Amino acid sequence: MKALEYRDVSFSYEEEGGFRIEHLNFSVEEGEFVAVLGHNGSGKSTLARLANGLLTADSGEVAVFGTALGDKNLYEIRKQVGIVFQNPDSQAVASIVEDDVAFGAENVGMPREEIGKRISFALRAVGMEEYRTATIARLSGGQKQRVAIAGALALKPRILILDESTAMLDPRGRKEIVGVVKKLNEEEGITVLLITHFMDEALLASRAVVMNRGEIVMQDAPSRLFRRGEELVTYNLALPRIAEICNRLRAGGMNVSDALDVNTLAEDIAKCVS
Repeated sequence: MKALEYRDVSFSYEEEGGFRIEHLNFSVEEGEFVAVLGHNGSGKSTLARLANGLLTADSGEVAVFGTALGDKNLYEIRKQVGIVFQNPDSQAVASIVEDDVAFGAENVGMPREEIGKRISFALRAVGMEEYRTATIARLSGGQKQRVAIAGALALKPRILILDESTAMLDPRGRKEIVGVVKKLNEEEGITVLLITHFMDEALLASRAVVMNRGEIVMQDAPSRLFRRGEELVTYNLALPRIAEICNRLRAGGMNVSDALDVNTLAEDIAKCVS
Protein backbone atom coordinates (compact mmCIF):
# COMPACT_ATOMS: atom_id res chain seq x y z
CA MET A 1 0.00 0.00 0.00
CA LYS A 2 1.19 3.50 -0.76
CA ALA A 3 1.82 5.37 2.48
CA LEU A 4 2.45 8.69 0.78
CA GLU A 5 1.64 9.76 -2.76
CA TYR A 6 2.09 12.98 -4.71
CA ARG A 7 -0.31 12.99 -7.63
CA ASP A 8 0.56 15.52 -10.33
CA VAL A 9 1.44 18.07 -7.62
CA SER A 10 2.43 21.63 -8.48
CA PHE A 11 3.49 24.29 -5.98
CA SER A 12 5.26 27.63 -6.12
CA TYR A 13 6.15 30.31 -3.61
CA GLU A 14 4.52 33.68 -4.15
CA GLU A 15 7.62 35.80 -4.70
CA GLU A 16 8.58 36.38 -8.31
CA GLY A 17 11.28 34.03 -9.53
CA GLY A 18 10.75 31.85 -6.48
CA PHE A 19 11.03 28.09 -6.22
CA ARG A 20 8.45 25.88 -7.92
CA ILE A 21 7.45 22.23 -8.25
CA GLU A 22 5.55 21.27 -11.38
CA HIS A 23 3.51 18.11 -11.98
CA LEU A 24 5.35 15.98 -9.45
CA ASN A 25 4.42 12.31 -9.27
CA PHE A 26 6.10 10.38 -6.49
CA SER A 27 5.12 7.75 -3.93
CA VAL A 28 6.47 5.96 -0.85
CA GLU A 29 5.32 2.46 0.02
CA GLU A 30 4.20 1.56 3.53
CA GLY A 31 7.20 0.44 5.61
CA GLU A 32 9.73 1.89 3.16
CA PHE A 33 12.75 3.97 4.20
CA VAL A 34 13.37 6.62 1.55
CA ALA A 35 16.19 9.17 1.63
CA VAL A 36 15.59 12.38 -0.33
CA LEU A 37 18.86 14.04 -1.36
CA GLY A 38 19.64 17.36 -2.98
CA HIS A 39 21.47 20.63 -2.57
CA ASN A 40 19.91 23.66 -0.86
CA GLY A 41 16.91 24.92 -2.81
CA SER A 42 16.31 21.63 -4.63
CA GLY A 43 12.83 21.17 -3.16
CA LYS A 44 13.46 18.63 -0.40
CA SER A 45 11.89 20.58 2.44
CA THR A 46 8.97 21.66 0.26
CA LEU A 47 8.29 17.97 -0.39
CA ALA A 48 8.23 17.33 3.37
CA ARG A 49 5.93 20.24 4.19
CA LEU A 50 3.44 19.26 1.50
CA ALA A 51 3.14 15.83 3.13
CA ASN A 52 1.26 16.96 6.24
CA GLY A 53 -0.36 20.19 5.15
CA LEU A 54 2.19 22.72 6.31
CA LEU A 55 2.12 23.75 2.64
CA THR A 56 -0.82 23.30 0.30
CA ALA A 57 -0.38 22.25 -3.32
CA ASP A 58 -1.48 24.73 -5.97
CA SER A 59 -2.80 21.81 -8.02
CA GLY A 60 -2.81 18.04 -7.88
CA GLU A 61 -3.14 16.24 -4.56
CA VAL A 62 -1.13 14.63 -1.79
CA ALA A 63 -2.57 11.38 -0.42
CA VAL A 64 -1.74 9.64 2.87
CA PHE A 65 -2.65 5.95 2.88
CA GLY A 66 -4.99 6.60 -0.03
CA THR A 67 -6.79 9.60 1.50
CA ALA A 68 -6.27 12.93 -0.23
CA LEU A 69 -5.10 15.63 2.14
CA GLY A 70 -7.57 18.49 2.60
CA ASP A 71 -8.79 21.04 5.15
CA LYS A 72 -11.43 18.70 6.58
CA ASN A 73 -9.06 15.84 7.42
CA LEU A 74 -5.88 17.80 8.15
CA TYR A 75 -6.09 17.10 11.89
CA GLU A 76 -6.32 13.32 11.37
CA ILE A 77 -3.61 13.32 8.70
CA ARG A 78 -1.17 15.09 11.01
CA LYS A 79 -1.63 12.37 13.61
CA GLN A 80 -0.44 9.88 11.00
CA VAL A 81 2.44 11.96 9.62
CA GLY A 82 5.00 13.11 12.20
CA ILE A 83 7.64 15.60 11.14
CA VAL A 84 10.89 16.60 12.87
CA PHE A 85 12.77 19.69 11.76
CA GLN A 86 16.38 20.86 11.71
CA ASN A 87 16.81 22.80 14.94
CA PRO A 88 15.91 20.83 18.10
CA ASP A 89 15.93 23.99 20.23
CA SER A 90 13.16 25.58 18.17
CA GLN A 91 10.97 22.46 18.58
CA ALA A 92 11.09 22.22 22.38
CA VAL A 93 7.94 23.47 24.11
CA ALA A 94 8.72 22.44 27.68
CA SER A 95 11.79 22.48 29.91
CA ILE A 96 11.56 18.84 31.10
CA VAL A 97 11.91 15.91 28.71
CA GLU A 98 8.71 14.01 29.62
CA ASP A 99 6.62 17.19 29.47
CA ASP A 100 7.97 17.98 26.02
CA VAL A 101 7.30 14.48 24.71
CA ALA A 102 3.75 14.59 26.12
CA PHE A 103 2.85 17.90 24.48
CA GLY A 104 1.43 16.54 21.22
CA ALA A 105 -0.51 13.76 22.91
CA GLU A 106 -2.02 16.23 25.38
CA ASN A 107 -3.04 18.53 22.54
CA VAL A 108 -5.17 15.82 20.92
CA GLY A 109 -6.95 15.12 24.21
CA MET A 110 -5.43 11.74 24.92
CA PRO A 111 -6.27 10.25 28.38
CA ARG A 112 -3.55 10.82 30.98
CA GLU A 113 -2.92 7.11 31.53
CA GLU A 114 -2.43 6.61 27.78
CA ILE A 115 -0.11 9.63 27.62
CA GLY A 116 2.11 8.04 30.25
CA LYS A 117 2.34 4.86 28.14
CA ARG A 118 3.11 6.88 25.01
CA ILE A 119 5.92 8.78 26.79
CA SER A 120 7.50 5.50 27.90
CA PHE A 121 7.17 3.98 24.42
CA ALA A 122 8.63 7.03 22.67
CA LEU A 123 11.58 7.51 25.03
CA ARG A 124 12.39 3.80 24.91
CA ALA A 125 12.27 3.86 21.10
CA VAL A 126 14.88 6.62 20.90
CA GLY A 127 17.04 5.38 23.79
CA MET A 128 16.26 8.27 26.16
CA GLU A 129 14.41 6.48 28.99
CA GLU A 130 16.94 7.48 31.63
CA TYR A 131 16.53 11.16 30.73
CA ARG A 132 12.77 11.26 31.34
CA THR A 133 13.00 13.91 34.06
CA ALA A 134 16.09 15.67 32.70
CA THR A 135 16.23 19.36 31.79
CA ILE A 136 16.27 19.71 27.99
CA ALA A 137 18.62 22.70 28.04
CA ARG A 138 21.34 20.48 29.55
CA LEU A 139 21.19 17.83 26.83
CA SER A 140 23.53 17.53 23.86
CA GLY A 141 22.34 18.41 20.36
CA GLY A 142 21.89 14.75 19.49
CA GLN A 143 19.95 14.06 22.67
CA LYS A 144 17.68 17.06 22.06
CA GLN A 145 16.92 15.78 18.58
CA ARG A 146 16.10 12.36 20.02
CA VAL A 147 13.60 14.06 22.33
CA ALA A 148 12.10 15.88 19.33
CA ILE A 149 11.70 12.54 17.54
CA ALA A 150 10.15 11.05 20.70
CA GLY A 151 7.61 13.89 20.72
CA ALA A 152 6.56 12.94 17.21
CA LEU A 153 6.50 9.22 18.08
CA ALA A 154 4.24 9.77 21.09
CA LEU A 155 1.38 10.20 18.64
CA LYS A 156 2.39 6.86 17.06
CA PRO A 157 2.48 8.18 13.50
CA ARG A 158 2.55 5.71 10.63
CA ILE A 159 4.92 7.99 8.70
CA LEU A 160 7.93 9.82 10.14
CA ILE A 161 9.54 12.64 8.16
CA LEU A 162 12.91 14.05 9.17
CA ASP A 163 13.46 17.38 7.45
CA GLU A 164 17.22 18.04 7.63
CA SER A 165 16.96 16.84 11.25
CA THR A 166 20.68 16.08 11.52
CA ALA A 167 21.99 19.24 9.86
CA MET A 168 23.04 20.92 13.11
CA LEU A 169 24.63 17.84 14.66
CA ASP A 170 28.22 16.62 14.66
CA PRO A 171 29.07 13.38 12.75
CA ARG A 172 28.56 11.23 15.84
CA GLY A 173 25.19 12.81 16.58
CA ARG A 174 24.10 12.39 12.96
CA LYS A 175 25.04 8.71 13.00
CA GLU A 176 23.11 8.16 16.24
CA ILE A 177 19.93 9.79 14.94
CA VAL A 178 19.94 7.95 11.61
CA GLY A 179 20.55 4.70 13.51
CA VAL A 180 17.54 5.38 15.74
CA VAL A 181 15.36 6.08 12.70
CA LYS A 182 16.54 2.89 10.96
CA LYS A 183 15.64 0.91 14.08
CA LEU A 184 12.16 2.46 14.19
CA ASN A 185 11.66 1.57 10.55
CA GLU A 186 12.71 -2.05 11.07
CA GLU A 187 11.18 -2.77 14.48
CA GLU A 188 8.06 -0.57 14.51
CA GLY A 189 7.30 -0.68 10.80
CA ILE A 190 7.21 3.11 10.57
CA THR A 191 7.49 4.51 7.06
CA VAL A 192 10.42 6.94 6.93
CA LEU A 193 11.14 9.88 4.64
CA LEU A 194 14.63 11.19 5.45
CA ILE A 195 15.29 14.63 3.91
CA THR A 196 19.02 15.34 3.91
CA HIS A 197 21.98 16.74 2.01
CA PHE A 198 24.39 14.35 3.75
CA MET A 199 24.97 11.61 1.20
CA ASP A 200 26.23 9.06 3.74
CA GLU A 201 22.87 9.13 5.55
CA ALA A 202 21.24 7.57 2.49
CA LEU A 203 23.30 4.40 2.91
CA LEU A 204 20.76 2.92 5.35
CA ALA A 205 17.72 3.69 3.19
CA SER A 206 16.02 1.16 0.94
CA ARG A 207 15.70 3.82 -1.78
CA ALA A 208 17.46 7.11 -2.44
CA VAL A 209 15.87 9.95 -4.41
CA VAL A 210 17.69 12.98 -5.80
CA MET A 211 15.86 16.28 -6.27
CA ASN A 212 17.00 19.22 -8.38
CA ARG A 213 15.04 22.42 -9.06
CA GLY A 214 11.79 20.88 -7.86
CA GLU A 215 12.12 17.70 -9.91
CA ILE A 216 13.04 14.13 -9.03
CA VAL A 217 15.99 13.51 -11.33
CA MET A 218 17.35 10.22 -10.00
CA GLN A 219 16.12 7.39 -7.79
CA ASP A 220 17.40 3.90 -7.07
CA ALA A 221 18.76 1.70 -4.32
CA PRO A 222 21.65 3.62 -2.67
CA SER A 223 24.26 1.06 -3.78
CA ARG A 224 23.25 1.41 -7.43
CA LEU A 225 22.69 5.16 -7.27
CA PHE A 226 26.19 5.76 -5.94
CA ARG A 227 27.72 3.98 -8.92
CA ARG A 228 26.57 6.97 -10.96
CA GLY A 229 29.06 9.35 -9.39
CA GLU A 230 29.62 11.55 -12.44
CA GLU A 231 25.88 12.12 -12.82
CA LEU A 232 25.54 13.03 -9.13
CA VAL A 233 28.25 15.66 -9.51
CA THR A 234 26.11 17.47 -12.10
CA TYR A 235 23.58 18.02 -9.30
CA ASN A 236 26.24 19.37 -6.92
CA LEU A 237 26.32 16.17 -4.88
CA ALA A 238 29.38 14.20 -3.81
CA LEU A 239 29.58 10.47 -3.20
CA PRO A 240 29.80 9.10 0.36
CA ARG A 241 33.43 8.29 1.09
CA ILE A 242 32.87 4.52 1.17
CA ALA A 243 31.05 4.54 -2.19
CA GLU A 244 33.88 6.55 -3.73
CA ILE A 245 36.43 4.02 -2.44
CA CYS A 246 34.41 1.11 -3.88
CA ASN A 247 34.20 2.79 -7.27
CA ARG A 248 37.96 3.48 -7.32
CA LEU A 249 38.78 -0.10 -6.31
CA ARG A 250 36.62 -1.46 -9.12
CA ALA A 251 38.19 0.96 -11.58
CA GLY A 252 41.57 -0.44 -10.51
CA GLY A 253 40.46 -4.00 -11.23
CA MET A 254 39.41 -5.15 -7.75
CA ASN A 255 35.96 -6.76 -7.90
CA VAL A 256 34.44 -5.47 -4.64
CA SER A 257 30.69 -5.22 -4.04
CA ASP A 258 28.78 -2.01 -3.33
CA ALA A 259 29.68 -2.07 0.36
CA LEU A 260 27.72 0.25 2.63
CA ASP A 261 29.94 -0.20 5.70
CA VAL A 262 33.67 -0.54 6.33
CA ASN A 263 33.47 -4.10 7.69
CA THR A 264 31.84 -5.42 4.52
CA LEU A 265 34.36 -3.55 2.38
CA ALA A 266 37.25 -4.97 4.39
CA GLU A 267 35.91 -8.51 3.91
CA ASP A 268 35.58 -7.95 0.15
CA ILE A 269 39.13 -6.63 -0.12
CA ALA A 270 40.43 -9.62 1.88
CA LYS A 271 38.70 -12.03 -0.51
CA CYS A 272 40.16 -10.26 -3.53
CA VAL A 273 43.73 -10.41 -2.30
CA SER A 274 43.65 -13.88 -0.73
